[in-house]
Amino acid sequence: MTSGSRRIEAITFDFGNTLVPVSKAALESVVRATADAASARLGPFERDSFLSIWAEERERQFREDVPEFREVDISRRSARVLARLRGTAAPANEERWDDTIAAASSTPDEIAWLIDTYSAAFVDRIPPPPAIRPMLQRLALTRTVAILSNWPLAATIDHYSDVAGWSPFLRAIVVSQRVGTIKPRPAIFELAEELIGAPGAAILHVGDDWDADIVGAMRAGWRAAYVRGRPSDSPLPSSPRDETVRPDFELDDVTDLPARLDA
Repeated sequence: MTSGSRRIEAITFDFGNTLVPVSKAALESVVRATADAASARLGPFERDSFLSIWAEERERQFREDVPEFREVDISRRSARVLARLRGTAAPANEERWDDTIAAASSTPDEIAWLIDTYSAAFVDRIPPPPAIRPMLQRLALTRTVAILSNWPLAATIDHYSDVAGWSPFLRAIVVSQRVGTIKPRPAIFELAEELIGAPGAAILHVGDDWDADIVGAMRAGWRAAYVRGRPSDSPLPSSPRDETVRPDFELDDVTDLPARLDA
């Protein structure tokens, strides 16, 4: 039986811009809330300084880590941001930090608190689309359902799923931060197969990033559904579509999936 004809036994969903739209304005509100809380507890800092440094260090991490298929490390970013706010000079734009030097400007407790604050702000300020929970509930009646996502804080997705009421319908939450590599690397799909308990040919992965979600899934022997709709200004990583693979489904919105499966 070919992968295209085998029954879909399990479905995995990407998180950001698949289950949860993340616009530029929404993510900026999360960072602003984090900046204000950090200033009150760890500062004082100027909000604009925190925001600009956070953005610069985020972009530096993407330049450093994504080409090597590593997830960006929020604890490392937090240490770098606090170091700069407290007077440590940053390396030149294209250079790497000496993270031992960056870490000397903060304590582990401060970094843990800043990460928790950022994670809580995301959960509080970016609400789940109302249609996602009933969709997951419906799909879980006949198939195994899981989240498989590139994301720098696995605990954020755990907490978000609990608050949104998704957790009872999920077999697993597989996140790049925990795995140690990002989609499209095969290792993250292989681990998800083990946790789900189904062969790749029977798993449909649903996502909005062409390389990470569609090419990655299909090269791992999975099936794939491409979600075309995402915020046009989203700051989350993305990749252009090409013709290297052909997904099983193309969706304008992720909630179109149940009807397409029924059809």
